Amino acid sequence: MSGPQPDPQTVTRVTVTGMTCGHCVASVSEEIGELDGVEDVDVVLETGEVTIISGAPLDPADVEAAVVEAGYALA
Repeated sequence: MSGPQPDPQTVTRVTVTGMTCGHCVASVSEEIGELDGVEDVDVVLETGEVTIISGAPLDPADVEAAVVEAGYALA
C-alpha cells in the first residue's frame, strides 16, 4: 500500500525582456510569485528565461499581467 501521492507540479517557462539587473529579477520574481498556486520562480537575468513551478497550470494572461505589473514584457 502506497502513501498519498504528491500533488503534480506544472512547469511554465517564459522569456521576459528588459531586465538589466538584480532588482529587475527580484521585481519579476515577486510579482509572479504572488500568483495563486506558484511555488517557485527562477529568473535567469542573462537570458530573460523565467521558470515557474506551480501546483496547477497557470493562465498565460495572469503570468503576462504579473510581468507587466513588474514593469517588463514577455518576449
